[in-house]
Amino acid sequence: MNTLTLSAPAKINYLLDVVRKRPDGYHDLRMIMQRVNLCDEITLTQTGTPGVNVTCSSKAAPGGPTNIAWKAARAMLDRAESDAGVNIEIIKNIPVAAGLGGGSSDAASVLIGMNKLLKLALTEQELMETGCRLGADVPFFIFKRTALAEGIGEKLTPLPKIPKCWILLVNPAVHVSTAWVYRSLQLTSDRELNKLPKFFESIDSVVSILSNDLETVTIPAYPVIADIKERLMSLGAAGSMMSGSGPTVFGIFKSFDVAEEARYEVSKGTNWFAATVETL
Repeated sequence: MNTLTLSAPAKINYLLDVVRKRPDGYHDLRMIMQRVNLCDEITLTQTGTPGVNVTCSSKAAPGGPTNIAWKAARAMLDRAESDAGVNIEIIKNIPVAAGLGGGSSDAASVLIGMNKLLKLALTEQELMETGCRLGADVPFFIFKRTALAEGIGEKLTPLPKIPKCWILLVNPAVHVSTAWVYRSLQLTSDRELNKLPKFFESIDSVVSILSNDLETVTIPAYPVIADIKERLMSLGAAGSMMSGSGPTVFGIFKSFDVAEEARYEVSKGTNWFAATVETL
């Protein structure tokens, strides 16, 4: 019985430009994506019984064939033409449907782990191509580098070293549908995209690019997101932004102590998820 345990990190978006709507219904994006050290734990156990079984510590995550980790394992077993089975245990530390890429990261870890368990020896590029068929963010987590992501998110360019910083994640425990956000987005034609710096010399240079087009949809519907952004700034954040399609808000801090004090203050009297993490 072969067992493998992997960490699946969350991500934030420093930048999320929606460039245009594509004929296939998806959107072309321009994103700067950064991994942080809030991680789910994925344990894969190869079995002699055919099939994929997923257990998850969070009832909010879907089970069975609707779980993206299940789909990732099934894709790899089919690729290997294997009659083996696999049990997948997911310990969720990343909030579900939070704009932090938890499901996509889980799927990426399953692809990487199954590649080892099944001895397929697929390249990073081959794994990323498989991942793209599962979800637009999956290739980024296989790439494992801070990146400029374009297309639907599958075209990845590594970025020069971005200064490490402390990130306070705050999730206000409201559900935001990603599909609804993109459906509701009003795009202006012939947009001019801001130029990105070639180098990020300081945390302030990272803060200077913070932008998320999806806030124009999400904040009017969920004003608590704007409230959290303002609160984080008042508590010492150098910058604050919604991640992905939300509802998680992150603040960028220059010191752990200031971030932790902000976490304590913003958590008082709420049922919000709040965690101080570091960039990877």
